[in-house]
Amino acid sequence: MAHQLPAAIIALPCAQCGKLGAVNARSALFDVYGDHLRAREDVAPVASLVRLMAPLGIAAPAVRTAISRMVRQGWLAPVRLESGAAYQLTPKAQRRLTEAAQRIYRSGLAPWDRTWHLLLLDKGGDRASRERLRSGLTYLGYAPLRDDTWLSPRVSSEVDALVAAEGVRTRRFLAEHDGDEVSLTAAAWDLDELGRSYLRWLSDARRLIANTEDQGQLSDQDAFVVRSRLVHEWRKFLFRDPGLPPELLPADWPGAAAARFFDEQTTRLLSGASRYVDACLRFEGGSRD
Repeated sequence: MAHQLPAAIIALPCAQCGKLGAVNARSALFDVYGDHLRAREDVAPVASLVRLMAPLGIAAPAVRTAISRMVRQGWLAPVRLESGAAYQLTPKAQRRLTEAAQRIYRSGLAPWDRTWHLLLLDKGGDRASRERLRSGLTYLGYAPLRDDTWLSPRVSSEVDALVAAEGVRTRRFLAEHDGDEVSLTAAAWDLDELGRSYLRWLSDARRLIANTEDQGQLSDQDAFVVRSRLVHEWRKFLFRDPGLPPELLPADWPGAAAARFFDEQTTRLLSGASRYVDACLRFEGGSRD
């Protein structure tokens, strides 16, 4: 049987709660597609996806269930390869993962032009619709000034699709703030709690890396597992951190040190993780020990 890391290493504490938690199959698939398969034609055979998920503690039935759910939600589309059934990212998923990667790795973001994007929502829809809209806007980097007014330092390309899906009419403004920008940011986002979350993540991630170093030289599979855990937990900040420009953040922002550690470790582990992904993509047929 292939070597696997100890469970204590596979289960990195959650960045938000500090408790150990299992990797969600759907989230792990998003991670693999976004972090590896975007550079590999956005497609993978089912057998390869099952093999990729196994060392993360995700069984084949959970992988297939998650794939079916992602197809229903419009994130994946079935395709046929010579090796058999496979699933490819849809254009909707490609846009989402491209934007997510820019925020995760802080790439392709233009300097802030000191302009704020204001989004005014017409009231309407049921409670579930309002919750979906609130969750979606938060993910896209917006913060509520009040229930019907949302603020972001950058315009998201996904806003139109989000509000259209919920049937909500909007009015939009570009504005400049006549005052202290950092104070405005602190009023819109809970930077104190977000900063504490980054400190917890950094402590957990350092412990994870120290534990892996105690195991000696990592195999390619181990590098994939550890890097996947780092990316998986870091990606949760997409739902809390809008990717604020540095000039809107307090001095000695904890997120900066956390980001440096994330960049260093994910870069260090990338070559081994990539070799493991390529090996799984070349693999055909069922599981093998």
